[in-house]
Parts: sequence; C-alpha cells; structure tokens
Amino acid sequence: MIVPPHHPFAELIGLQVEQQAAGESTLTLLACEKHMNPHKVLHGAVLYALADTGMGAALYSTLAPGEFCATIEIKINYFKPVLSGRLVCKTHMLSRGKSVANLESRIYFEQVLVAQANGNYAIIRPSRTEAGPGV
Repeated sequence: MIVPPHHPFAELIGLQVEQQAAGESTLTLLACEKHMNPHKVLHGAVLYALADTGMGAALYSTLAPGEFCATIEIKINYFKPVLSGRLVCKTHMLSRGKSVANLESRIYFEQVLVAQANGNYAIIRPSRTEAGPGV
C-alpha cells in the first residue's frame, strides 16, 4: 500500500515523496524562510517531520489493505544547522513484527548528514467489528 497522494501536513510544509518501495522511502523538502526559527536556522520540527513522514511512507508500503500505522516514539539527533536549500530524507525499515516496526531516517543537506532518527511504529489492524460485517 502506498501513502495516499493527499497528505495535508506534508503539503503545508512542502514535503515531497520522491520514492516509496517496500520498507524504504526518499522524501525531499526545499527549506525556505517559512521553515526557519527566530535565529534564521531551520526549525528542528521540520527535520522531525521529514523523518516521521519518511518512516510512515516506508512502513505504509509494507502494510496489507485496511492496515495503517501510528508513531509510537521517535529519537532524533541533530548534527548540523541548515540555513536554506534542498533536504533529502532517506528511510529504511530495520525490523518489522506483527504489531511494531522499527525504522531509521537519515536527513542530508548537500550530501552532508544533518540529522538521524530512529522510530517505532504501531501496525494497526481494524478489528472485525470496526471493519464492518462480512470482512
């Protein structure tokens, strides 16, 4: 299953899904004035959003019809400040069980690693009563 093309938050911040395959994704974002903190440096929440959305995109590509996922927790390390320009987030799945998956995202600016994140996601299957009769 591929992440649906309409993703309101991703659209709001200008995040683009460039590639999505089984357990992997590549996302991009052009950092500009609206993404900056008061010190004119890219806000950490933008990098977090790239990692979180990248992990969701990578995991969604492995889900069965009707399944969805939700973030349990993410740990992110920020290595270098970003002032503006194109960011690339590369994500891959490290492990996947029946109900939890672990993924890693690396975010680059001009081939320099600026942040790295590791996250755990719940894999949610609707119950038969939630799915409706006959499902």
